[in-house]
Amino acid sequence: MPSSRKNLGVCFRMYAEDEARKIGVVGWVKNTSKGTVTGQVQGPEDKVNSMKSWLSNVGSPSSRIDRTNFSNEKTISKLEYSNFNIRY
Repeated sequence: MPSSRKNLGVCFRMYAEDEARKIGVVGWVKNTSKGTVTGQVQGPEDKVNSMKSWLSNVGSPSSRIDRTNFSNEKTISKLEYSNFNIRY
């Protein structure tokens, strides 16, 4: 489930990784060449929804969230990742 957001060099990925681990979801997050952040989140629906809410409304302390875009949402039979991390 990719998410697209504005990245202003405000440690967004680091905060997203920390929040994902607190919530208990797995996946990844990385910067794009367009100045946004993309990623994938997997876990129980209620935890994924909590992460989506954080991505849409909270973000890192200095971030400005212009928009979020969640796509390719689907039910999976098993998790594809064992943790949440930053990709480069």
